[in-house]
Amino acid sequence: MDLTTVREEVAELLFAEPDELTDDENLIDFGLDSVRIMTLVERWRGLGVQVTFADLAERPTLADWWAVLESRIPAG
Repeated sequence: MDLTTVREEVAELLFAEPDELTDDENLIDFGLDSVRIMTLVERWRGLGVQVTFADLAERPTLADWWAVLESRIPAG
């Protein structure tokens, strides 16, 4: 998992191209809703990343999400 993968997964849920999403764009303004955020939370929890809905909803930008996710990705 890396920032590129996160961007691609978010773009897929928004029916957008990854390069349409900037690191600092508010994803909620771009159309991301709570159901899609929960989809991402469940997907990433399945990979062992301990993330919550609140972690993502409070700061809905790729840059902020990556700051949270990067520190929680399981080693190796």
